[in-house]
Amino acid sequence: MREVGEHLRPWLTPGLRQQLYSGLSAHRREQTAQIILDFSWEKLNTGTWRDVDKEWRRIYSYGCLFKVTSLCNGEVSEAKLREAIKTCDMGLLMGASIMDDILQSLVGILQNKVKKRPAEEGSPDGGMSAKKVKRVCNPAPELDPGTAVPRIQCPSLEHFRSDFLALQKPVILEGIIDHWPAFKDHRWSIDYLRTVAGCRTVPIEVGSRYTDEEWSQTLLTVNEFIDRYILGKEEGNCMGYLAQHQLFEQVPELKADICIPDYCCLGEGDEDNITINAWFGPAGTVSPLHQDPQQNFLAQVVGSKYIRLYSPQDSEKLYPHQSQLLHNTSQVDVENPDVVRFPDFMKAPYQDCILKPGEVLFIPVQYWHYVRALDLSFSVSFWWS
Repeated sequence: MREVGEHLRPWLTPGLRQQLYSGLSAHRREQTAQIILDFSWEKLNTGTWRDVDKEWRRIYSYGCLFKVTSLCNGEVSEAKLREAIKTCDMGLLMGASIMDDILQSLVGILQNKVKKRPAEEGSPDGGMSAKKVKRVCNPAPELDPGTAVPRIQCPSLEHFRSDFLALQKPVILEGIIDHWPAFKDHRWSIDYLRTVAGCRTVPIEVGSRYTDEEWSQTLLTVNEFIDRYILGKEEGNCMGYLAQHQLFEQVPELKADICIPDYCCLGEGDEDNITINAWFGPAGTVSPLHQDPQQNFLAQVVGSKYIRLYSPQDSEKLYPHQSQLLHNTSQVDVENPDVVRFPDFMKAPYQDCILKPGEVLFIPVQYWHYVRALDLSFSVSFWWS
């Protein structure tokens, strides 16, 4: 079967494109979709993701397209509509662009139909009650002025380049994102996120931090994520965190609410080389002390975060994991360090801050940083070279 699949692959994609216009019945199209999805899914999950042939990702997208067209044939129930949206999202997440990104176009049309239906809100108040939001009693530490990250109001490009970028010094930039629609016309909130993305399927990290043994990943709709992990309906202390770079591609409405900081123009690449990440989760969610491979602007939109920064010059005192997978992550629990196992950690100088809505933290490339959400938080990071 595998040899047959490899032999057929070169003409399989154009053949699928032709079948879309061949007048297949909905039942036959659904059968074809399932065969394509089952076979290509096996290919997508063989080996590491970077080794997956992009042609198999396109084939998977065609399978999703076949399934959507069969689901939307004739009278479309609420359940079928939502399944069609999930199928589009799976194609966008796991597949590759086909036919001028048709899955993105289709999911926009389908989502608009869902929005018009009153059952979308999920709860009478849209989940906005502050009493319902999951809280973690772990207050912000008192900051020492001597370790505070410096702040500056709207520096010129040249000022930022010479005093911070060239010297690789962290700084909080104030007043540079106040114009974002996310703070004005489309103020980000639980209710707004439900409206523009509630029915969309996205990857979720389950666990308070990715170094924990119980940490895992799953796929949920944004509404399911909010209900389980933001509004506290998940039993126990389990946490979920929406952390991914594809959210803004999946949901263009959210991407339109933000802007790439002007200072990114000081980098070597163009806008297409800037990676935009979404970070949405409840209070208490932690990003362990780690490094990133690029310059980083971390923009805080909702809630506040406690952040601690260490220079890459002090890496040895931070005890990075020895494994290749986690070599950019420290073994130390920053706010509760084991000084017996990691005696030199306390000798490493650091800077820290509480990042509030409307503020942007510049984290130089390879700078170690630890992040803890102090309350319900939505941040956006821009990685640039």
